[in-house]
Amino acid sequence: MLKQRLLTAIILIPLALYVVFALPLFWFAAAVLLLMTAGAWEWAPLMNVTRRSGRIAYTVFIAAALAWLMWAVPLDKVWQDDELAPIIYGLIVAGCLWWLVAIVLVINYPRSRRVWSRTRSIVGVFGILTLLPAWAGLVAVRSLNYAEQPLFGGFAVLFVLLLVWAADVGAYFAGVKYGRNKLMPAVSPGKTMEGLCGGITLAFVVMMVLAHWLKIPAEQFSGYYITGLVTVIASVFGDLNESMFKRCAGVKDSGSLLPGHGGILDRIDSLTAALPIFTLSYLWFLA
Repeated sequence: MLKQRLLTAIILIPLALYVVFALPLFWFAAAVLLLMTAGAWEWAPLMNVTRRSGRIAYTVFIAAALAWLMWAVPLDKVWQDDELAPIIYGLIVAGCLWWLVAIVLVINYPRSRRVWSRTRSIVGVFGILTLLPAWAGLVAVRSLNYAEQPLFGGFAVLFVLLLVWAADVGAYFAGVKYGRNKLMPAVSPGKTMEGLCGGITLAFVVMMVLAHWLKIPAEQFSGYYITGLVTVIASVFGDLNESMFKRCAGVKDSGSLLPGHGGILDRIDSLTAALPIFTLSYLWFLA
């Protein structure tokens, strides 16, 4: 299992870096659209939509919504005078509010399943609130200062990726070596408190190294670390949130495309929460 995860990561990480740094902004946004569309295809079974026609309909709806966003908000207008376009900002705020609700649902699972278990359409709405704000957040971060410094947003995206990867790696190895106390066994039996602490610790180390390397001004320390830590915590609940819906739907993995990792949604679940939270935190504490 570990060998498969490492081999898949060796392929995925360079591909992700290529998309972030090498693609022009339009093709980057289009690539992320395809990624979220793949996530929509895998989200449909979590709604207990297993017929191909239903899965296609939901996937096409998400793809069309994202395509409309790209048309409605030209990529060179995502940021105007250091402020986000209203549609993008509203979508990111909606995503952040959804993740506050999701945290409550995760903490109260399995009692909280009564909120959505009676109708699949509610889980479909949850999927919309997961995937669309994630696209908006990723495009917003990548387009930061794009006209003046085309790579600035790429490094901001890399910062988020490093935090999420560090939290995932730290949690995995700390959980394997020291894991004793279950974090939320009803949601994800394999996750432990020790793993959570290991993930947050490694992510914090990454933040300290980057703060030293990038020479973050002292007056920005509090905003920098607050933004990083809430992003990491959000990423943890992004993972737990998907686990909750998979458990409710009786699904082990969202797919089998990525050996050792499951499906696309299994790989981006942490990012779907981290991206809108990071973007809003950046606006509040660092912009």
